[in-house]
Amino acid sequence: IEIIRNTLYKAYLKDFYNYCKKLGGVTAEIMSNILEFEADKRAINITINSFGTELTKDERDKLYPDFGLLYPEGTWKLGKCDSIEQVRSVVESYSAYESLFSGTGFDNDKSLVDAFYEYEVKLNQLSFEQQMHYAVFYSYFKLREQEIRNIVWIAECVSQKMKDKIDHYV
Repeated sequence: IEIIRNTLYKAYLKDFYNYCKKLGGVTAEIMSNILEFEADKRAINITINSFGTELTKDERDKLYPDFGLLYPEGTWKLGKCDSIEQVRSVVESYSAYESLFSGTGFDNDKSLVDAFYEYEVKLNQLSFEQQMHYAVFYSYFKLREQEIRNIVWIAECVSQKMKDKIDHYV
């Protein structure tokens, strides 16, 4: 089921990306950055989550989006990865993403998912710095989703009496 879901999401991302490019102007510029990051995030997550599963490298390659900053060379390299360290070296070779893995890991409170959320929030906030485009609507809802995640995190911390962890939200 996950393979079907990821295949459908890949098609959705590609269609949405092409639609935004067709709109042109500032909308295309801003949405391209946001959607390219989403495509790259999915490629990284697919790679990491496929370690230790029955998913072959060929099947994994078919799930990667065919656009983004990592495409084509980076996704090809991700397709060859067998460990998180190899993924880290591939991703850190791209200047836009080199800070994603820094400060993350088992010995830190910050996870890779948190780093992805922080970068996504930054991209969505940037869409409000320009005028007369549709990307602000997309960004508004993505930022609201993050706000809801933060509220749920705080509520979970309070209910589990982990108040010292409340400040670890995005």
